[in-house]
Amino acid sequence: QVQLVESGGGLVQAGGSLRLSCAASGRAFSIYTMGMGWFRQAPGKEREFVAAIDWTGGRLDYADPVKGRFTISRDNSANTVYLQMNSLKPEDTAVYYCAAHRTTAVRTVLSYDYWGQGTQVTVSS
Repeated sequence: QVQLVESGGGLVQAGGSLRLSCAASGRAFSIYTMGMGWFRQAPGKEREFVAAIDWTGGRLDYADPVKGRFTISRDNSANTVYLQMNSLKPEDTAVYYCAAHRTTAVRTVLSYDYWGQGTQVTVSS
C-alpha cells in the first residue's frame, strides 16, 4: 500500500518559517520517477496548487502567492519531498497536502494519483 505522510506543520507567527516534509512508503514504491506537488486547502475553500517539482528536480513550478517565499525540493534517495516556507502570512493558513503523479508535475488536483493525509499550518498575525 502506497503512503504519503506529511509532517512539519504547526503554529507560527507571521514572518516565521516552517519546513514541511512528505515521506513516501509502500512496498516497492518509489517517488524516483514521479512528479510531486504540494497543495493546500483553507476552511471553506477549494484545494489549491502551491508548488510542484518534476522527477529530476530540475523543473519547479510555484503558485503566484508563494513565489519567492516557498521552495520545493526533493531527495529521491530518501523518498521524500520538502516544502520550505519562509515569510509566512496569515493567508497561508491551511491544511497542506503532498501528492504524487506517475509521470509529471502539474498544477491540476485531479491529475495526481496519490495523496497524503495533510498537515495543518496555522500562521498567526
